[in-house]
Amino acid sequence: SHEELEEVAQQYEIPLDFFTDSLDIDERSRYDREGDSRHIIINTPVLNPNNSDTNTYYVTVPIGIILIPDHVITITAFENTIIDAFLKNKVKNFDPSDERLFVLQLLELNVYAFLNCLKKLNLQRNIIEKELLISTENQQLIELLKIEKSLVFFVNALSATELLNMKMKRSDFLQLNGDEDKTDLFEDIIIDASQALQMANIYANIHNSTMETYGSIISNNVNAVM
Repeated sequence: SHEELEEVAQQYEIPLDFFTDSLDIDERSRYDREGDSRHIIINTPVLNPNNSDTNTYYVTVPIGIILIPDHVITITAFENTIIDAFLKNKVKNFDPSDERLFVLQLLELNVYAFLNCLKKLNLQRNIIEKELLISTENQQLIELLKIEKSLVFFVNALSATELLNMKMKRSDFLQLNGDEDKTDLFEDIIIDASQALQMANIYANIHNSTMETYGSIISNNVNAVM
């Protein structure tokens, strides 16, 4: 509730908008600083809770990470695999007292989540393509449209993530200077995130070509019937 957000913000002397922005589904990945408080927003993929014929398989939702001298606070309005992994002790070497490693692990798991979802979408697209070869129903085309919308969400989110990573690296926002292991881990995350974006763009291009091809086939069939 808004009252709970205000209470935590006052207790830890954190700007209220650090919390409210993190709960806005349209918020893009970025970072901010005010006094001793640092704020990072990342976007993560989740299954669309309102999946319908005219909707999308996946949407992206924000996770807020707030760093203050003695605490790290995460906030999100949606259940997701990233936070669940920490809550269920599935993250190797998780140490809440090491804020820098914790943020890096969040970023790393987020990239893996995108890669996993992209592979699932591509597999689903292959299945639908095979069904289209023997089907005359519109349902397969509707499913392809849902994949297309998911890929648009992913490309936008990963583009913002890539920009966020480069800005944090350039400004040393995570204060990694002098820690070779964490710096190397961050470099790997940046590379993996770039590869995820490239994969999303490739899948989106393939998908667009598929839609155009089937559109041409349908048009040719109509002409033949006429």
